[in-house]
Parts: sequence; C-alpha cells; structure tokens
Amino acid sequence: MQKNIGLVVGREWSWPPAFIEEVNKRDQGVVADFAKFGGDHHDGPVPYAVLIDRISHEVPMYRSYLKKAVLDGVTVINNPFMWSADDKFFEATLATKLGVASPKTVLLPNKDYVPGIVPSESLRNLKFPLDWDELAAHVGMPCILKDAHGGGWKEVYVCHTVQELIRNYNESGLLTMIVQEFIQWDQFVRCLCLGQEDVLPMQYDPKARKYIVDDDYLAPALRERIVKDSRTLCSALGYDMNSLEYAVKDGVPYAIDFMNCAPDMDVYSLTPTYFDWVVKGMADLAIKLARKPRRTAVEAKWSALFTASR
Repeated sequence: MQKNIGLVVGREWSWPPAFIEEVNKRDQGVVADFAKFGGDHHDGPVPYAVLIDRISHEVPMYRSYLKKAVLDGVTVINNPFMWSADDKFFEATLATKLGVASPKTVLLPNKDYVPGIVPSESLRNLKFPLDWDELAAHVGMPCILKDAHGGGWKEVYVCHTVQELIRNYNESGLLTMIVQEFIQWDQFVRCLCLGQEDVLPMQYDPKARKYIVDDDYLAPALRERIVKDSRTLCSALGYDMNSLEYAVKDGVPYAIDFMNCAPDMDVYSLTPTYFDWVVKGMADLAIKLARKPRRTAVEAKWSALFTASR
C-alpha cells in the first residue's frame, strides 16, 4: 500500500524538489509531494504517513493542522507540540541539565506589552527594575542580547558596555530578550542532525554567513564530543531535523543555539557537498518513518486512550 510523504514549505526552492525526486526515484512504495491544507474537517482523514514541516512557525494554520495530524498517528518532523515550547532560555537550561556546555544566560522582562497590560496592576509577579550591573557581572562583557524566540541572526546584538546593553534592550519592544555570555570562540561549528542520530559537523563562518568544506577542521576528539552532544540534545528534544551551533573555546564546544526546527537546507548555503548529504539523509529518514512509524511516549498514551474510548 502506497505511503505518502507531505512537504510543508515556504519560499525555499532548492531542497524541496531535490528531496521529492530523491524519494520518488527509489521506488519503495513511498511517494513524496507538497502537502495541501485548507478547509479541513477536525475529524477528517490525514492522507499522509509523514509530514515534514519547514514553515509552520510563520503560518499558524499549518501548525494547527499538524497537531491534528499527530493525534491521528501521523509522524510529523518536527513534532509541533515540542516546537511550540521552543525558546533560548529553555534551551540553555536543558543543555546545562544534560551536561552540555552552555553560555551563562539570563531571561529579561519584556520592555513593552500588548494593550490591556497595566504595569502597576498586571505585573505583580515581576521583579523590576533590573539590577543591570549584577546581570552584566554574571554573564560578563561583552555579552549577547537576543530574542529568546528568534532565529536567522535577527535581533542579535553584541554589547560591550552596560549602557549599550540597556540601550538595545530599550529598543526591543514586545520581544522577550535574553542576555547571554559571549564566547570568544577559536572555532565555530554548525551541525545538521537528522533522525536524532546522524550528525554532520561543519565549519561555519558566522561573519560571512557561510559553510566551509573542510573534513580536517576538527580534531577527532573534539568532533566526537560535538557529535555526542548533538545526539544528546536532539534526543532530549525529539527533533528529527535540526541544526546546532557550537562556539569552541579552549577545546570546549559551547552549545549556543540548537533549537532550529527548520534548518537552512539551501544548496547555496550548504554547498553542493553538504546539500547532497541532507537530501539523501532526509529521504532515508522519511522513507523509514513512513514504512515503520515511531511514536513518542505521549503519542502512545494518546493512542491507548483513543482505543479504550471506542
């Protein structure tokens, strides 16, 4: 019986058609194509065995459909319930609890609030004003100020003084910001991790925003640690498609950003070498999950409850 894989994508142009072609040419009873949503009934069928989500963080209606699909037993990459919990303060806490090196991180109150929030009445749980000097002493200077829910290097500021930190914070509006220790890195590594197991560490230049193909960039022991830490983090998150960034200082890889559920897979970004790896790797993963579904503990519990209620 044919199994369908649906892609949920935005404007990206290179990876989706390459992935679809790779899956379909293998002739394994699995067919990939762009998923189609709209006007769907809550109790209607979901015609996919696997859905690969690359855009629901920007199209909320897709996220709602994907949650329904999970309830129906469809494998969604990445799980939309876990993705909804994504923020950089949580990730720093998670890394530390898992024994993965992470920069010191502080969560800041929002600078501004939506209409209806009256600071003197609505924010009785909030400690304010902030002790900026204590905060700066804790994370050190320079430090990084960034959006806890952001990505793509947006709303990221390197602050060299407390005054510069406060000035940038005062411009953050409705965003929830964190302050993070700035790791003066010796090496910068970005990894792709597929299926919580396959890890590709790559040299990355954050200033030029590009990957550099160099198989000898990392010493064997350092590479092994980065691979191990990446598997640990992705397994804890349940992410089957993720990119992770490490700032390496004095031989220690600090995980500075590792909740990227829709990682950049563009051929111009990855280079043809790494692009081929991710096309084939995602095809392997999607076909495997289409033919042999895997459920999380929560999904298994839901299934048991649904069966018992019939």
